[in-house]
Amino acid sequence: MFKSIFTKSMACLSLIGLAACGPKEYPAMGNTDLKVFDDEVVCFHPDSLGNYTEANADGVIRLVNGRIILKKITLPAYERNISVTARVELASNGDRWDKSGSLFVLPKESVINLLNIAKGEQQFPAVDSTKYEKLIGTVPGQDYLPTVELMRFMTPFGVGHYSAPEDSLTGHRRPVYVPKWETSVKWEQDITQLYPLLEGEAYVGVFIDTWNETGYRISVDLDIDESKLANDVMPERHVVPLMNTVYYIGQAYPDIFARKPMEVTFNLPKEAHNAELKYIVTGHGGHSGGDEFVERQNIVSVDGQTVLDFVPWRDDCASFRRFNPATGVWLIKRLAAYIGDNGYAEKMVEEPLASSDLSRSNWCPGSDVAPVTAPLGTLSAGEHTFKVDIPEAQPAVGEEMNHWLVSAYLVYE
Repeated sequence: MFKSIFTKSMACLSLIGLAACGPKEYPAMGNTDLKVFDDEVVCFHPDSLGNYTEANADGVIRLVNGRIILKKITLPAYERNISVTARVELASNGDRWDKSGSLFVLPKESVINLLNIAKGEQQFPAVDSTKYEKLIGTVPGQDYLPTVELMRFMTPFGVGHYSAPEDSLTGHRRPVYVPKWETSVKWEQDITQLYPLLEGEAYVGVFIDTWNETGYRISVDLDIDESKLANDVMPERHVVPLMNTVYYIGQAYPDIFARKPMEVTFNLPKEAHNAELKYIVTGHGGHSGGDEFVERQNIVSVDGQTVLDFVPWRDDCASFRRFNPATGVWLIKRLAAYIGDNGYAEKMVEEPLASSDLSRSNWCPGSDVAPVTAPLGTLSAGEHTFKVDIPEAQPAVGEEMNHWLVSAYLVYE
């Protein structure tokens, strides 16, 4: 036995010295840094942009009067496992407000998609109004799969366009603890599990809910790094789109959760291993007491079993203050302790409170929104159910536009 161990140890010796035992490394052949969008404008310009506008010289297609930009990408074939990172940089081009945004990919298996709908070639499939009301395009249907989000994000108040120190709007809004306004905001997320939707050729797009002719400027990069380990083979990944209530192309505000849960069925052709549910959610309704500013329980189930039960909420929005030069500001009186000429003292002061500082339903102005993951283990082949319930959600009434943007997909091997 000793001889056997000694022989194996000697196999790890290099002719020029000691070498570590382990998998042999090779140069990665397929590392890719793909610039999808380079400082492109997303805006609302009905006078010059129609529901579908042909690709420009950079291959950028514009949909719904400029509120969506779309581009066909091509990725090389990779021999070994990969990791995929999405990087987004955004700045205001004149729109000073916080808006919901979505970096997305069109599922290749979907005969009907945002592109051919905008071109007038297809329509969203009809839905069962007793289950989904008027929410077309949000769940799978005949020849249709919901659009899949690569990254949800929220624009800040005016970053970049209003960031100059002497700007007439924001020059006196910067608090003392912010040394300068940032000129852009950047986000990064690992989207490796969504690689099957990007592999080969795919359409990648950005939607921003702007109604402004100037809108926003955005850049998007996809970084794909291939493993250097010869035995690190590419796993057989799969993605099943389940739901997406983002109103990309004129759909109704999704306030359905104020009245009922949403449930969909999906089929797996064979047993799924290492299955995970990815759930992206943000609450909206900017009025006082709206679903943007109140805590609401989300209950998510698969096959009747609760897999997520939580309140999507962020109370760190003040940390994004440097990205929000154009946010509204109030003065709030409070008793403050401070260091005076004679030591510690207290007095009433007025302190600025920005709209961007307020806690919100799983987002902040200037933040991205990470998917919440529910491990599901092994799922059998055949039919399954997925349900989202937000029991205290409020309806959209008049100008109180309460709604929940929910997107979800299943990943497995």
